[in-house]
Order: sequence, then C-alpha cells, then structure tokens
Amino acid sequence: MNHKNKDIIGVMSGTSLDGVDLVYVSFKESNQFKILASETIPYTQVWLESLKEISSIPKGDPRLKKLDIELGVYFSELIIEFIKSNRIQQVDLIASHGHTVHHQPVLGYTLQIGSGKEIYKATGLTTICDFRTQDVKLGGQGAPLVPVGDEILFSEYDYCLNLGGFSNVSFVDDGLRKAYDICPVNIVLNHYARILGLSYDDKGLLSKTGIINHGLLDKLNGLGFYKSTKPKSLGVEFVNQEILPLISKYKMSVVDVLRTFVEHIAIQLSQKITKGSVLVTGGGAYHLFLLERLSVLRSDVNWIVPEAEIVEYKEALIFALLGKLRIEDKVNCLASVTGAKRDHSSGVIYNKS
Repeated sequence: MNHKNKDIIGVMSGTSLDGVDLVYVSFKESNQFKILASETIPYTQVWLESLKEISSIPKGDPRLKKLDIELGVYFSELIIEFIKSNRIQQVDLIASHGHTVHHQPVLGYTLQIGSGKEIYKATGLTTICDFRTQDVKLGGQGAPLVPVGDEILFSEYDYCLNLGGFSNVSFVDDGLRKAYDICPVNIVLNHYARILGLSYDDKGLLSKTGIINHGLLDKLNGLGFYKSTKPKSLGVEFVNQEILPLISKYKMSVVDVLRTFVEHIAIQLSQKITKGSVLVTGGGAYHLFLLERLSVLRSDVNWIVPEAEIVEYKEALIFALLGKLRIEDKVNCLASVTGAKRDHSSGVIYNKS
C-alpha cells in the first residue's frame, strides 16, 4: 500500500437479512472518499434459513465454528465475483463486518461469523474482521461502531441516524461523539412482511393500511430497555426474547402489527432526536410511511435522505474506513460511544505477515 489512495472493499451483513452489501471505495489520505462500485447480493434461501435460526445455537457449540467457516467461504465467493464483474484492478484490503450471531456485551460476549481467515485464504487479499470483540473485552458495548465514520465522513449533520435491522444514532455532545441503539426496525418489520410472503414492506404501503393497537403500543414503549442509561446496544436476543413474544400475545392482523410497530419506532426516534439536521440512511430510509410519521411527530427536525448509494451502503462504506484506520493503527473505536475503558484500534488482521 505505497500509493496515496487506499482502495478497499467493505462487506456488511445486517441483522435484517436483506443480503450482503459490498462496496468498493477509494480513500484519500485525508479520508475523502469515492464509491467506485457497490452491490447488495440477497442471501440464498439456504443461507437465509440458516441465519434466521443461528441465534438459537448456544455459545461454544461446534456448529458455530462450522458456520463461521462456511459463511467466510460464501463471502469469499461473493467478493471474488464482485471484483470480476466490476473489473476491479486494485484492492489494498477487505474490511468485513461479518454477520452478528450473538451480542451480549453485559456477559462479555459478542460473535460475528464469516471467517476473515477464509476470506484471506480465498482472495489472497489482506482482510480485517472481528471489529467488536476487543471493545467488549475493554468493557465496552462493542457497538455501535459506525459513529467513528460519522465523525470523519458526515460531521456536517447534527445527527446520523441509521435505520437498519436496528436504529442507531450518533451525534456530538460536549465535544464528544456519542451514539447508541434506539430500537429495532427492519429486523421486526421484515419478519412480519415475510409472513405475507414479502421480503419487506415496500415504502411502508402495508403498514399505512393498518390500525394501531394502543395496548400493544403502550407495552412496547414501556419495555425496560428504553428506560436504561446509555451507552447501550441491541441484539437479536432482545427481539426474540422481548419483542416477538410480546406481540404474539395480541391477536392481530399482520398489517396492524406493522402499523403499531411503525408507530413505536417513530415515537422512540422522535423522543431521542429533537432538533437539527438528521442524515437518514439504511433500508428504513425508504419506508416513506415511517418518515411521514417522523415528520408529523417532529416537524421541527430536518430529516434528510441522501443519494441512494449513501442510504444503502453507508455501513459497508464505514466498515471500509474502519479497516483503513485499523491498518494504519489509528483509533476506530470510541470509548465515548461504546463505554470501553479507552479509545482503541480494533479488528483482526489476516495477511502474509
């Protein structure tokens, strides 16, 4: 990497199971960037079923190691095809978030699968992965990690809001970047859309036709997580243990569940974001009904949806940046965000050395 630009492939697999995001980005030394190629590859039905069930596999089960290797091989295949189809000539490194299976920082444990070692073996390219474990070992939440990129790449906004599997927000408070997860979003909305045979609720058209169940809405808004202090983060365990069992107690149509949960999301977001300009990214940025509800609940907030490439690939872009910072041994994990003992440079590096 003796040339001034660093050309990096970022790989992101979110909890909403939309697919694998791949982005090829060129960074200048100043961290100015240009996205040169991007693609989302939907999971095969086999992988979709495996990943939906994987959170039920307990820590230490040998099946997790097997799936880690298999998903790493699968990621490798996608990356190699991405390089070929986009005629990419120069790649300095691959930065892969992996796919989160367990996230229990209170218990000192987080696990992302999709072996970086397998990616390196298959591609021969320096690969950086496992960005979260070191932070958890330092007493942090291991999440969210994207705020470092918000600070470096999108500092002109008062808030950076990502609406992915979960919603998370980052902002500057008293000179320090702060961030936390707010509530589940697509991980729940997509779950119910799939019951109707759909991958997601396109533009929120289904939810818009539903009726709010105020009893359920009150119970959702009253969950303990929303009362706990920051820093805090969410994992699929919260959805499986608290959200889905709670909703199942109510005899409701899918569209009414969607309508009620959209209102829950809008209420939680509008309680946390009360002023200024907000960069809105992630798949939820296309949920026009959710944005409509946010604009009603917080009409004084400027909710800004950027160009599609940033909406869809901001997280993969930022993990590419985290890889760049890691290879340069620069801070890519902020204690002010995660609650770790100190700022640090996180990520496991696989290369010839």
